[in-house]
Order: sequence, then C-alpha cells, then structure tokens
Amino acid sequence: MVHIWNDPSEVPADFGPSVVTFGNFDGVHRGHQQVLSQLIRVARLNHARAVAITFDPHPAQVHRPESAPELIMGLEDKLVALGEVGLDAVLVMKYSLELASLTPEEFVASVLVGALKASHVVIGHDARFGRGNSGDLDTMQELGRKLGFEVLVISEFGSEGFPLHGEAHDDGGKDRRCSSTWVREALREGDVATAAAVLGRPHRMRGEVVHGAARGRDLGFPTANLASDASGYIPADGIYAGWLVDQAGTRWPAAISVGSNPTFDGVSRQVEAHVIDRPDEAVEDFDLYDQTVVVEFVARLRGMVAYRGPEALVDQMRLDVVQAHNILFAR
Repeated sequence: MVHIWNDPSEVPADFGPSVVTFGNFDGVHRGHQQVLSQLIRVARLNHARAVAITFDPHPAQVHRPESAPELIMGLEDKLVALGEVGLDAVLVMKYSLELASLTPEEFVASVLVGALKASHVVIGHDARFGRGNSGDLDTMQELGRKLGFEVLVISEFGSEGFPLHGEAHDDGGKDRRCSSTWVREALREGDVATAAAVLGRPHRMRGEVVHGAARGRDLGFPTANLASDASGYIPADGIYAGWLVDQAGTRWPAAISVGSNPTFDGVSRQVEAHVIDRPDEAVEDFDLYDQTVVVEFVARLRGMVAYRGPEALVDQMRLDVVQAHNILFAR
C-alpha cells in the first residue's frame, strides 16, 4: 500500500532511507513511468523506500494562471496512477509562492534530506528546482556531495512505437519524447489512441453523474452525464468507444459523446457515456446518478455532426454502438 502524505511534517520521523524524485507527473505517462520504475529498482537494490514528490496545484496555476495548461488528470487519478507504478510513498506538497521562494538548498535540505532521509535523488538531465528555477543538475550534484546523497540521472524515454525525439526517419519524420504536452496535443485533436500510447493506458476522466436534458433516454440511448467539474482533460468533440467504470469498480463498455449536442442546438460542452451491450436497455435498474465514475477513452469513432432531426441521429447512434462494440471487444 502506498503511503500518501500532504506535508513533509506528516512523514514519520523514522522513515528512510529513501530514493526520491520530484515533479508534476501530470498524466503519469510512460516517460514518468520509466523514471519511476528505475527509481524503484534503485530503492530495492539499496533496501530503501521509493518516494515521489508531486505538487498541487500545478506550479503554472500559481505563477501564470491565465496560461496554465489544462491538466490531463486530477490529483485523485494521479495518486492512483503513481500507486499503480509500485511506489512506497507519495508526498503531495501544496504549491504556493512560499514554497516557490525556497532556494534549491533549502528545498533539498528540508524536504529531500530532512523529511525523507534521501540516500539517492533521481532526476532528469534538464531538471530545474528552487527559487526562480535556479537549481539544475549541477546544483543537485553539488548538494549531493554536501548533504550526503547520490544523484542518478535518468534519460528521456519514448512510448512503445514512439521512441526518443531527434532521430530522423526515411519518411522525414522524427521520433518524440514522451511528454504531458504531447498527450494534451493528441487529446486536443481527439487522437485518444496516440494519447493512450504515450500514457500507457487509456485517457481517463472522473466525475459525478448528474441529471442532463434526458434527450438520450428519450431517443433510447440513456447516458451518464459527467458534472461540469469532472477532472481530466476533455478530448476534442466527437464520439468515442470506451469504458465506464462505476463506483463499485465494474467496467461497462460504452459509446461516449463529447460536445454540445448540435442536433439540438446545444451550447455547453458535455461528456456523456452510453453503456452498451446490456440485456435490458431500460435505465430503471441501472441508476448511476450521484455516483462518481471514471470514463476511459479508447478510440475516436467520428466527429460531432448536426443531423437533420432525431431520426437521422438515432440511425447514426445505432451504428456508433455497433462500431464501439466491435472496437472494444476486438482487443
């Protein structure tokens, strides 16, 4: 079981030694997983604890909220993903201007060494930390010599089929390093397959199921509508094949709609999932309202289209359900 701490003061006094890394880890993509798996390996070899430090909110939301990136996942899903990697503990540090004002040495001495008793620190070659991002790899190595820990540098990593960037191919393309930016770009285009390749799993949203306009029910395709404050990056408008995981942990195949219902002159964007392949499509025995569910995006079926009336829309929705079934159960 992974330990979750929300402040360095919560770390037990007898904790350690530990192998530590730190970062935002938005998406916990395959590049992050590569770093964390190597951290865990080093921890096991040295009979130490494997620990990741992450920050909430994202530093960009504090320093430049007007241009901060939309997060790939909420904190709850990030902690789930970090726990799945096999870490012993995660320290969630509340990011604030006060924390940002710490010098590199103050941050390392008080948190990595003081609280976590770090014997090894794992970072990337381009890591920056401390006041004004003034700390870098050279800084960390100098602090390691001074404070008594080893620094291990982890190289960049690409997803399967998406190796490191910079190596030109015959077709003129280039490989690319796994990154949160790449995931956001793919989701912005509705390319959930590429997002999944970089993440190492389908992209997820999490939210409470709320009452909508009930148009899906009226058309024979009842949907679970996520609340507007659901966490996770909303992919481009369109229809997707995916899964709905209910509060009990049951995974249901689903056709997922993202958009504003243009056939009915909708305005606000909605994420709604229609569970498919149920023996009885009536919803009376399948009440998800007020449950917190997870929606996973597997493949994009089509873009969002305004149809000439409900009949044409229903015909297309029937085709969408068949296509979603074929994709989900062909895997």
